Amino acid sequence: MKNVLVAFILSFSITAHAQEKVAATSQFSIEGTVKNPLIVGFKEAAAYAVVSIDSLVIYNHLHERKRSLINIKGILLKDILTKAGIDQASPKLLSEYYIICIASDGYKVVFSWNEVFNTTIGNHIIIATEAGGVKGEAMPDKMLLLSAMDTNTGRRFVKGLNKIVIERVN
Repeated sequence: MKNVLVAFILSFSITAHAQEKVAATSQFSIEGTVKNPLIVGFKEAAAYAVVSIDSLVIYNHLHERKRSLINIKGILLKDILTKAGIDQASPKLLSEYYIICIASDGYKVVFSWNEVFNTTIGNHIIIATEAGGVKGEAMPDKMLLLSAMDTNTGRRFVKGLNKIVIERVN
């Protein structure tokens, strides 16, 4: 009985930190150690190259199916970060930077500079501007960030993307 109680408490505490009801956002800012701080909404996103994914299943940390998205269109995180420009003159030091993607409810996910710009994962980190044939402002969660190459896609699935902060490891 004690083991069941401990398992229940652990599953509740893990679930409590998952992103549930989140205020939808129509734009997000890019700030931190950047040359050009940006605010990107659906209008600004239209200026970037569009990428598409046929479908994506969102799995939680236990690899349980939570939801599915179909006909996803969006823009690459790395394209927006390129426009903002990390304020670092030495390419050697770029490996010391990380990207924090923050939702309107404070949920945070982190990517390293190398992960975004130096692996194929960076070609699959998308800010969705359309899903299931629903575009931009009409999307229930509005600004979404997803990392389609992750095994447990829900771990870095950000609903209500509000802010992206670039920082350097101290």
